Amino acid sequence: MNKKLLFPLMALMTALLACNVLTEKASSTPSTTSGPQPTITSPDATTTINDEGLPFSQSEIKDHTSRVLQDVVYCSMDGVPLHADIYFPKNGSGTTPLLIYIHGGGWRSGNKSGGTGFMDFPALLDAGFTITSIDYRLAPEYKMPAMIEDVKCAVRSFRAHAADYNIDPNHIGAWGVSAGGHLVSMLGTSDESAGFDVGEYLEYSSRVQAVVDMFGPADFLTFPFSGHSSMVASNVFGTTDSSAPIFASASPVTYISADDPPFLILQGDADQTVPLSQSQEFYDKLAGTGVDTQLIIVEGGEHGLMTSGESPSRIQLTQKIMDFFTLKLK
Repeated sequence: MNKKLLFPLMALMTALLACNVLTEKASSTPSTTSGPQPTITSPDATTTINDEGLPFSQSEIKDHTSRVLQDVVYCSMDGVPLHADIYFPKNGSGTTPLLIYIHGGGWRSGNKSGGTGFMDFPALLDAGFTITSIDYRLAPEYKMPAMIEDVKCAVRSFRAHAADYNIDPNHIGAWGVSAGGHLVSMLGTSDESAGFDVGEYLEYSSRVQAVVDMFGPADFLTFPFSGHSSMVASNVFGTTDSSAPIFASASPVTYISADDPPFLILQGDADQTVPLSQSQEFYDKLAGTGVDTQLIIVEGGEHGLMTSGESPSRIQLTQKIMDFFTLKLK
């Protein structure tokens, strides 16, 4: 066992779990709704962050939607129904591009109803995008790669049901924060040959056309860690052996190829959980392979990109996300 890599690897898992402090619920057990017969309603009152950094309820997002579908079962994996909430824009005409939001939480916590990415919803809805926020299976009950298998199944499912939701199956983007940033990066780089396309709707592609990675880990073999926590690594990856193949197979950099979709990477230079070096390496390898890629380094940006005095500000970053998806998907 490579102890030099093992100890720091454990620290990453602990830190990513700890970063889920802004809004995400602690529940990791999917609800038992078993059929795709959602209720048309507003979201619940989970607290998130508005443009001024003040708490507001998810229900305010309803002001930017024509309707919201809650607890749609998008796939069932190993007998577990996986749920999504779907937000439809007020000003969408004809079919609209779909954006899939992936919450963070260190792969062990959080759900579709929370996360710092929710402050991007109003602007993206106003720009005419349909948005879905999804649950996925969580550690310790489920190990990697269950999480990316679920995310890929979500893409296939929404592509299969594009007519039902009036979305364009050829214009699907994804964005995520922290562990969610890792998962959307895996979604953007890994193709069917990686072996993560399992379950339902296999006749449809899980490829997306644009990705926004917000401070997600990109390479578990080069992360400059310190400290350790064998429990977290065991819970998420099923092993504490740093030489185990899962650490390479769970790294987005492993799968980079020239046909990957455009990427926008957002990373704070003061992030003590996922350091700038991870996003810089990811950017360098994507760009070096010819992938359309942009890296925005946020001066003073800590993990979550919600620190006062950051440049660009969080509001400006939301605008950059909207501009990116508008350019690549419309």
